[in-house]
Amino acid sequence: MSPSIHPTAIIDSDCQIGEGTKIWHFSHLMPHCRIGQNCIIGQNVFVAEGVTIGDNVKVQNNVSIYAGVEVEDDVFLGPSMVFTNVLNPRSFIERKSEFKQTLVRKGATIGANATIVCGCEIGRYALIGAGAVVTKSVPDYALVVGNPARPIGWVSAFGHTLAFDAAGMATCPESGKQYQLKNNQVIEL
Repeated sequence: MSPSIHPTAIIDSDCQIGEGTKIWHFSHLMPHCRIGQNCIIGQNVFVAEGVTIGDNVKVQNNVSIYAGVEVEDDVFLGPSMVFTNVLNPRSFIERKSEFKQTLVRKGATIGANATIVCGCEIGRYALIGAGAVVTKSVPDYALVVGNPARPIGWVSAFGHTLAFDAAGMATCPESGKQYQLKNNQVIEL
């Protein structure tokens, strides 16, 4: 199934867009970006030159994905969430050589209006609460909220809060999959 691109979207040269991907109203994909298969690129989304987005990614309305950001498969980027790419921007100083890399790992969710400060890695299946301001890397399966974002628990790959027992074991109520918490890290068994 070929990509579906709304007539108001602007797709610059040499963009790779995977099968089944839908690109909605007023979005702009800059040259040389790569969008995977079965993605949804919402209304008014900007994807900078050279950015890579994996398969099955949902980018909600009003999100800008700047140079230096990489998004792996199965990621959800909530409405109006924000990525940055320079720590100390000034309009009168060009700092493109100072862009910091940001990596959003497989299955992570970033809530509406959250801000991800550049240089962070968002771990696999991590869940960033709406409005959170992430200033440091987030471990796999972590649930973080607030400004600055702080961990308040752990979630399963299905997004359910995990309740660990004294032995450090928990079960996802939806999938039945088991998780282990050891040395402040969660792994799926």
